[in-house]
Amino acid sequence: MSSCDVPGLMSLADALERILADISVIEEQELVPLTQADGRVLAAPVVSPMDLPPADNSAMDGYAVRIEDLTEFDRLTVNQRILAGDATTVPLQAGEAARIMTGALIPAGADTVIMQEDAKVAEDGSVRFVAAVSPGANVRKQGEEISNGETVLEAGRRLRAADVGLLASIGVAQVNVKRRIRVAVMATGSELVPPGQPLQAGQIYESNSQVLCAMLNRLGCDVIAMGIVPDDPQALRDAYQQADSQADLVIASGGVSVGEADFSKQILDEMGEVGLWKLALKPGKPFAFGRLPNSLFTGLPGNPVSTVITFDQLVVPVLRQLAGMPQERGRIKQRARITRSVKRRPGRLEFQRAVVAANTDGQLEVTPLGRQGSALLSTMSIANAYLVLDADSAGHEEGELVSVELFDGLLG
Repeated sequence: MSSCDVPGLMSLADALERILADISVIEEQELVPLTQADGRVLAAPVVSPMDLPPADNSAMDGYAVRIEDLTEFDRLTVNQRILAGDATTVPLQAGEAARIMTGALIPAGADTVIMQEDAKVAEDGSVRFVAAVSPGANVRKQGEEISNGETVLEAGRRLRAADVGLLASIGVAQVNVKRRIRVAVMATGSELVPPGQPLQAGQIYESNSQVLCAMLNRLGCDVIAMGIVPDDPQALRDAYQQADSQADLVIASGGVSVGEADFSKQILDEMGEVGLWKLALKPGKPFAFGRLPNSLFTGLPGNPVSTVITFDQLVVPVLRQLAGMPQERGRIKQRARITRSVKRRPGRLEFQRAVVAANTDGQLEVTPLGRQGSALLSTMSIANAYLVLDADSAGHEEGELVSVELFDGLLG
């Protein structure tokens, strides 16, 4: 648990609670074929229209038998050969076996399949078995994976590749999904230049919108790239109005730190209700959130690492709420032994960039990166985890067990 008792600073937990309290789920949905369903969010539960498997079938190539015959007959007569896809079979009588292939229907009377490696076939075609087998072995029972009427996937689930295959396996060809969340992204600042253009004195290449668009694409959003907006009141007003008319969420990076030009705040206040907060978070102290006439608005700090971390910790929950997804992302939290000491001043929850790896004994170790500046985007590229330092922590000594969060598919 993290705490915050620094005057004027809001804890991450309190900020999230305030942000999520009044966000409504986007209810619009659409029907899409499975070929377009990966990464989409289910709008309704999926109920299986069938048993899976639809009938008892063989789990391997071998012989279908009646288990009681194995103690009474030394050899069994093979009465048929059943391939996967054969629609009909002949019932087994006492003393008979069926040659059967993986996925083929179990014939009436049979209850067990013996793998072909344990079978000895005589010249007359009869078969005997050289290994003991348990009753029901190697038989996939009807409905053992999924039953007719069973809820297979819940509403709010972001579909993965395996989910798409699962839906196909129960005959579902199309699913109801939430429409994609529309997100407008802009970077503000007259000093910014798009990559590929020559830099002039005082200019820097703009990277924040590139990072944000990449993460939004991974999250399955429809991204509206607004590009770079200079520190000019009319240009900012036009950009915010255009973004608000098209998006569910407007994200701007830069222009929310203390001491920067206040054009954005003034214009946003004219258009809607936007608050500027100071968070007990490192990196990522300045953060803006509010509403425009048609959309939500988040203002992220301009330093690249601060942009990524505030997006990861604050904007991703907003997107999940809009999509009707559960807030728990399933990010893996671990305890790892720190390889070098870390000292710091308490007061803010801190996410340090770090590398987590297993040592020769298979134990997890975490190495915080030597440089933690919020302008050093290279540290996010090198890291594979956060070292999480609670607000009241003054650091850790080498060898201590510490809390880490492994990067998920968004950052990894």
